[in-house]
This record gives sequence, C-alpha cells and structure tokens, in this order.
Amino acid sequence: MHLSIGSPPVDIYGSVDTGSDLVWTQCEPCPQSQCFRQEAPLFDPKKSSTYNSISCFSFQCVIAGTNCSEGDCIYSLAYGRGLHGSFSSGNIATETLTFGSTSGQPLEMPKIIFGCGHNNSESPNTPSNRTGTIGLGPGSSSLISQMATSIAGKFSYCLPHQGSSTINFGGIVAGAGVVSTPLIIRDHYYLTLEAISVGNQRLEFVSGGKYFIDAGNIFVDTGVQRTLLPLEYDSNLKLVMSNMIRAQPIEIKIGEPGLSDILCYNISSQPELPEVTIHFKGADVKLSPSNIFQNFSDDLMCSAFRGGDANTIYGNIMQINFLIGYDTEQRTVSFKSTHCANN
Repeated sequence: MHLSIGSPPVDIYGSVDTGSDLVWTQCEPCPQSQCFRQEAPLFDPKKSSTYNSISCFSFQCVIAGTNCSEGDCIYSLAYGRGLHGSFSSGNIATETLTFGSTSGQPLEMPKIIFGCGHNNSESPNTPSNRTGTIGLGPGSSSLISQMATSIAGKFSYCLPHQGSSTINFGGIVAGAGVVSTPLIIRDHYYLTLEAISVGNQRLEFVSGGKYFIDAGNIFVDTGVQRTLLPLEYDSNLKLVMSNMIRAQPIEIKIGEPGLSDILCYNISSQPELPEVTIHFKGADVKLSPSNIFQNFSDDLMCSAFRGGDANTIYGNIMQINFLIGYDTEQRTVSFKSTHCANN
C-alpha cells in the first residue's frame, strides 16, 4: 500500500496486514546492519514538522500496547515463525499520514500513532519496494481503529494476482455474487469455518479429532501466504485432493517447526485441479485454481493449504481476486469474486 508520511510528505510502501495492528516504517537512523534495503528514501523524523515522539505516560503509548525505555515509548514486533519470520522495533510517535484518493484530492490524517523502526528484518519474498507494514487489524493502534469514526468501521481490499488495485475506506461490498459471513472480533478478525469441499466431497472442519465449528475458529490474515489448518485436518484434505488429481504428488519439505510438508506437483504433468469451496457460516466461497495452487518455482506448483500446530489462518493466496469487505460495526465480512487488477 502506497501512502505518505510527515510534513513535507515522504512516500512509504507498507505490506497490508490484517493480522497485525501497528503502522510502521523504517526510519533514520537505520544502520545497514540493522535494517533491510529499501528502494525509497528512509523517513527522517528530524526533517518533519509534524513528527511528535510519545512519552511512556501518554495514552497513545497505552493504546499501542508497548514498553518504555528511558522515558520513550517503544515497540517490538515479530511476524511469522521460525527462520522465515520478520521483526521491527523502534519508537512510537504520531505523524500526519497522507493518502491518495480516486477523486485525485489527497486526504491528510494528522496525529496517527505509528512505529518509527530503527531495527528491522524482512522475510524472504518481500517486495523490494517495501518500507514497513500497514496494520489493519482490530487493535486500538491499527489504522482502521484510528480511522474508525471517519470510515464508519468499514474497509475493503482486492488483492490482484499481478498489477495494482485500490483499498477502499468507508465503502461496502455489494452487488451480484456477494456472500457474507459473521465477523467475530477478538485479537484478530475471526470467521467460522464449517467445512471445505473438494469436488463433490465435503470435509467437515475438525480439530484434534473433534468437530470444531465453534464461532470464530479461523482468522483472516493478508500477511500470511498459505491457509493454515490443523495438522490432522490438513492431512485428510491432502489425501482427498491428491486422490482427485491425476498426477504424481510431490511433498516439499521446508524446515519450519510445527508445520507440515506442502503438497506440490510438477507443472509439466498438467494436473487437473478439482473445484474447491470454502464453507464459512452463511457464505460459500468458490475458489479458482490460482487460489488453490501457486507456482512455487519454474517447474513446481504447490498447494495454498498447509497444516500447522498453532493458529488456524485464512491466508492471502485464497484471497486473491476477491473483493473482501469488513464491516466492524455490523460485524460481517463479505466476499465477491472479481478481477482485482481492474478495481
């Protein structure tokens, strides 16, 4: 997501993340050994007339849920798990954020709480133009919570397979083909997964050998690629899927503790993929082949599902080419299949 920070405004490019709250960007001073390389110039708070540092005793520091160091409000965040995670730490401050808009008139939002990162690491496959993260989660320090009154708790995004699209603050997802499911807000945006269908075979969602369709059993996270499911359920899903695909499966081992192998196929075998439908409460989301498998390399395509021993997460591969709208006041999430590069 492209926006600007400070006065005069400096361009930043943050990974849109519904799985975290804080907006942060790399800031000067940022030694090469402590920060990742970015294409855009680093934001220098000393050159901005609207930058304000936050003391440990301010309400903004409490909202951001952070720590104190020599009277300054600081943060420390870790993303992902294992060797492939990323992190950021630095100072909590307030700044003016400037958004471009479809009307062509920039929108300024003053005194937004954000993180000025001085020690940061990125995960592999991160876009080279990234400067930080745009937290859209439900926490008090997220961009959505700080914009809540002006957008009536509504926002939507459309992740394209390639190219760019716009994010909408304040609008709703409507029209033919829209399906909606109840939203449960805790530390993340939770939905209720009831089952997954592969072809004509429906697998009721289970966890630990028991039916597990309690309200809010999976959360939506644009910051995670693959959809993470309980290990036993993922194993059953792989078995059903591989039985329906007439090609020799390959399991790729990636050394991450607590995660299962990924089901892959040689692209040259031209596997025909079955139709997959995600059954949320009250909403059946029919996936396209590109939501189910993604090219892992020049000759391998790999599943967007993966088993894990921790959280159950609806990842971003399955969100591609869906207009997804959140209404945090009415507590719904809506899905509409579309070509996101056109939106």
